[in-house]
Amino acid sequence: MSIEHEGPGALVILANFVSPLAVDLAEKTVLRQWAEQAPRKLWLTRPGDVLITPIPLSDPFRRYVFERLGVPEESVDIVTVPDTPHLPMAQALSEHNLLEPLRALVDNRPTARLLPTALDEAAAALASDLRIPVVPYETGVPSPGTLRSVAAMNTKSGFRAVAQTLGLRLPEGRVCNGAELEQTASALLACHEQVVLKTDRSAGGHGLHFVSRGDLPPTPSPPPDSRWVVEEYVEHTRAVSAQGHVSATRVEMTYDGEMRMSGGSFAGYCSPLQDLPEKTREKLTQWTLALGSHLAAEGYRGPYSLDAVCTQHGRLHALECNVRRTATTTAHAIVTRLTGGDRSAWSTGTATAGVPKSFDEAVSHLVEAGLDFHPGDFEGVLLYADRPLDGRSWRYAALAPTHNRLTELEVRLAAALGHEEF
Repeated sequence: MSIEHEGPGALVILANFVSPLAVDLAEKTVLRQWAEQAPRKLWLTRPGDVLITPIPLSDPFRRYVFERLGVPEESVDIVTVPDTPHLPMAQALSEHNLLEPLRALVDNRPTARLLPTALDEAAAALASDLRIPVVPYETGVPSPGTLRSVAAMNTKSGFRAVAQTLGLRLPEGRVCNGAELEQTASALLACHEQVVLKTDRSAGGHGLHFVSRGDLPPTPSPPPDSRWVVEEYVEHTRAVSAQGHVSATRVEMTYDGEMRMSGGSFAGYCSPLQDLPEKTREKLTQWTLALGSHLAAEGYRGPYSLDAVCTQHGRLHALECNVRRTATTTAHAIVTRLTGGDRSAWSTGTATAGVPKSFDEAVSHLVEAGLDFHPGDFEGVLLYADRPLDGRSWRYAALAPTHNRLTELEVRLAAALGHEEF
């Protein structure tokens, strides 16, 4: 089983949520929203590590995480990069004169390695500048060709092109530019009741538009040279995902689960998959490993995921892949670390508090409800991100021996925070 902190030496954890790998850097609003999740990377740290984050971490959150990890707070250095959404975060270090202080930290850690959230060109250049390897590459950084392949696979069109060669079942779809979008959508709507318009480089449900016959085209019209994928909408009962990992010697499946969706956007996860036809789950595994073998041949090393939907008849359709660390990667690493690799059921989501709360108040509610998780417990809830801006939308990870027990914990969590639903 692959975990994030393998091998000797300190990690320089780059929480580069501001990266052109997932969305265009012009999408400042969504990039800032994603950056709010950066504090969760603190859960990956061990003594001697360095965390580079786009937003400050509150003192209560830091105390909470380090206490549960058993890590002395002063043993981890944290570098905060001011908001610079127009630049990849690895480049923003230089913009704010933080590169040399970071270099001094790295020089004191001769076996340090870089662990980026997104393996983009700027992250690879930073590793080269600091003269440290990128995890999990044993030495050096990935080649320019590998970086180009990673960038392409994080687009909808790039994934479709590779998936077709690997024999993955895809929704019927076409690639077009902004000038052709309305015509392309109309052509597919002649054959299907509903289609999905997808910005070519998008993630987490951002950039999706669901269009039915008779609907008006999206406004405002997209730039003529923008790239899009138009696909049939597949009626489905489950949205599923599997994560694989590519090392120098093998490709492996690390976990699978069901994605919780809200309006087409990712809202949470529950692992492992249950109540899915055995053949369907086997197919998901086969596709995930085939995708990993392709990535390995391109020189990629690290985690990746495959997202798909399953119809009521158990028919699987692949939708996209994420060749980077995703919303579930850190949660899985937390569960693995705190349970010693025990195969617990686990989930992530957002629990809404009835009224805004401070971080310490939210933790107190978990303690009073008997939900607060500590290493050695067999079930419980963790607040795996810092206090939300509104004080109400709390991101959590829950662990339990079974899925039924997991559901019970989530219901109790909602009640503990003063809300009826999770």
